[in-house]
Amino acid sequence: MSSLFDTHAHVNFNAFRKDADEVLRRALEAGISVTNVGSQFSTSRRAVEYARKYEGEAVYAAVGLHPIQLRDRTFEHRDDESDWELPSTEIRTRGEVFDYDAYLELARDPRTVAIGEVGLDYHHFEEGDDVEMMKDEQKSVLRGFVRLADEVGKPMIIHCWDAYDDLLSLLDEVMPEKRGIIHSFIGSYKTAKKFLDRGWMIGINGIATYSDSYDRLIREVPLDRIVVETDCPYLAPVPHKGERNEPLLVKLVAEKVAAVKGVPYSDVAKTTTANARRIFGLA
Repeated sequence: MSSLFDTHAHVNFNAFRKDADEVLRRALEAGISVTNVGSQFSTSRRAVEYARKYEGEAVYAAVGLHPIQLRDRTFEHRDDESDWELPSTEIRTRGEVFDYDAYLELARDPRTVAIGEVGLDYHHFEEGDDVEMMKDEQKSVLRGFVRLADEVGKPMIIHCWDAYDDLLSLLDEVMPEKRGIIHSFIGSYKTAKKFLDRGWMIGINGIATYSDSYDRLIREVPLDRIVVETDCPYLAPVPHKGERNEPLLVKLVAEKVAAVKGVPYSDVAKTTTANARRIFGLA
């Protein structure tokens, strides 16, 4: 059985509140390692709690504050095909203020392997927003997390939506000592190469199975620069699109990479797992 590494899961989210241990056990029994990623302080703390609970097994934590969590508002869940249960049909963000010291304590935990997810999100601005002020706020928080990552000597997991140029500019100003993963990458190969040239890994997930739109990206990014992820409970790969995603389904992402690259699945599993372990300091 080939091992795999789901580098970006959210089994620490409420979508798994009833069966998180069952979901994690399914992954572990299938040889899949999991990094649960926080998007605010509460889910970051929960990621660490799960990693501690599974100490001695391949469940790890990343801690961070997602840029959309900086505002107090409600987003509609946008996957019209989804039939799995969310706490409601809406996603509420709490307008969290970045507390450096609180995140530093979580980041220092030996079961925390990365800082994330943090980054820039220009996709969710709404009419009436002071867009420039909100962009500046996101950049300020991201700079703070770069400083935090450097303080604890851990890599970063970066979220970016409609903001790749600004992210590249910011990273050129305050590049973290340890790179990490550009999570759920949806840009062109030309953009991906800019991150590759700066030492980052590219995270591929279920989006790649929805069409052939990302085939060129998968073909051209070297296998030793790719990690696979689910972003569960979101972005379930085909044929499970619209269902609740979980780490077990990362195998379908790896199969897509293998098919597009024309290489054995075992090669993708071995290399992407080695990539993840190296980034997270587990090699």
